[in-house]
Order: sequence, then C-alpha cells, then structure tokens
Amino acid sequence: MTTMAGHHPIFARLYPAMGKVMERGGMDQRRQALLAGLTGEVIEVGAGDGLNFSHYPPTVTHVLAVEPEPHLRRLASEAASLAPVPVEVADGLAERLPCADGSADAVVASLVLCSVADQAAALREIRRVLKPGGRLRFLEHVRADTPGLVRVQRVLDATLWPRLAGGCHTGRDTAAEIERAGFSIETLDRYLFPATRTPVSFHILGSATRGD
Repeated sequence: MTTMAGHHPIFARLYPAMGKVMERGGMDQRRQALLAGLTGEVIEVGAGDGLNFSHYPPTVTHVLAVEPEPHLRRLASEAASLAPVPVEVADGLAERLPCADGSADAVVASLVLCSVADQAAALREIRRVLKPGGRLRFLEHVRADTPGLVRVQRVLDATLWPRLAGGCHTGRDTAAEIERAGFSIETLDRYLFPATRTPVSFHILGSATRGD
C-alpha cells in the first residue's frame, strides 16, 4: 500500500520493512503473477520502494514508475538501477499522471488504489494513458465478504486507519470501481493474505482491458 494520496513521511519510513515481511509471506509470488506476460511500455502507479521491479519480464521495454512520496521514490530509484528492464522513476499522483494520452500498453496498480484520494479519478487517469485495448493489472486489498467485517472496515476507514497506514482504506470495492471506470475485467482472483480473516486480509489479483 503506497502513498499516492500525498506525503506520509512516517509511514514511508516503515513501509519498506513491512514490504519485506509481506514478500517473505508469499506476496512476491503474487507480484510475479501480476506482471507475468506484460509487454511494451508500462506505467506503474504508486511504485513505493520498487518491490515490483525485479519481477518485470524481459518483454517489457520500459517502465515509468510514478511515486509521490520522496523517501520511497529515492528507494525506488535505487531499486530501478538493479531492475532487469529499463525503469524510470518519476514524481506524480495517480489522479494526475505525468503521461500522454494512450502512451502505455499496460498500467500496473499494486496495493495503491486503497490509498488514492479519489479512486474514480485515478481510474479515469489510468484509462486515459492506456492505448486502446491496453491492460490494467491490479493487486489490491479490498472490501470483506461478510457484513460484520464490512462494518469493522467502515469504522476503521472513518477513524484512525487511513492516518496510520499512509491513506489506506480497508473496505473499498475496487473491482466494482474498475468496471465502473470503463474497464472489462478478464481475470479476477480473490484470496486472503494473510490467510486469517481480518479486515485487511481480503485481496484481489487480476487483469482488465480498457473498453472503447
């Protein structure tokens, strides 16, 4: 969960350590699945400290990795120098991507759509920068599947959680928002990470195509 909604310096210092724990717990395999088969020009929205970079396949010709948080952006630049494909790290917000219309073959959103200030605006921007037929690959934690846990998520999101977790919201129905933004979801895998049922365990991994 990166910090596309703005600057969260304390969370940014903690996030790299959290990311390493998640990787050891199996998130690295999810990242590999997220990026498998990508080709051409890719824009990564909310790159964080660059944990995705090592998983890009050689068929990707260039990655523009957008990250607004200065500390994470510096770490991402270091990770970019070791990436197997060319990665350019840039400042920017999901709601105002520094990219031309129709410039990307694919956009990657990884644990970021929970934290954007305006999810609908971010998805409109993602659609704008994709070529016709371009793909959105997404890996996000989302709304729970029971009324009781949804109520807990609503309480968390309305109180301290976004301030503690870099703008993160636990209960967004991101798959529905992706479709509402004009995408056609092709694949969608719902899973728990970690495997226990908590307000932050519900995740989706999938691919969607820009509708025209």
